[in-house]
Amino acid sequence: MPKFVVQKHKAKTIHYDFRLQIGLVLKSWVIPKGPSLDPLKKRLAIEVEDHDLSYIHFEGEIPEGHYGAGEVIIWDGGKYSFNENSPIEEQYKNGNIEIELYGKKLKGKFKLIKMDWDEKPYKWLLMKKHDKYITGKDILKEKPGSIISLRRIN
Repeated sequence: MPKFVVQKHKAKTIHYDFRLQIGLVLKSWVIPKGPSLDPLKKRLAIEVEDHDLSYIHFEGEIPEGHYGAGEVIIWDGGKYSFNENSPIEEQYKNGNIEIELYGKKLKGKFKLIKMDWDEKPYKWLLMKKHDKYITGKDILKEKPGSIISLRRIN
């Protein structure tokens, strides 16, 4: 099964980097407000450059003078699945990704929908789909720490 990671990143601002293994890269989106388990809360997801697969394990400090300088923790991660009848590469290309996450914090069905096709960086929406894992609680406040080190970024 392919992997995903959500990294909480304190650079110029605090945001969340959502990364999905698609092929030999991590397709990546910045989620300014972070993911939600509430299907009523749609989250802006701004597509950024692909990252190397090794980045799925990165937690630490990006030094000053480098792109994205600042602190990074692995807020969540795990494996994900998708409908075998609709390959994930095709879903990405069509701008309509439906996945099921098996993380420590994010579980269940999610959808990423591309909102614009003309202007880079591409803007998508990340949404929780209705399933047994939905909640109105704020998962970001309830579980703020790293799943690796328990460190927190404020």
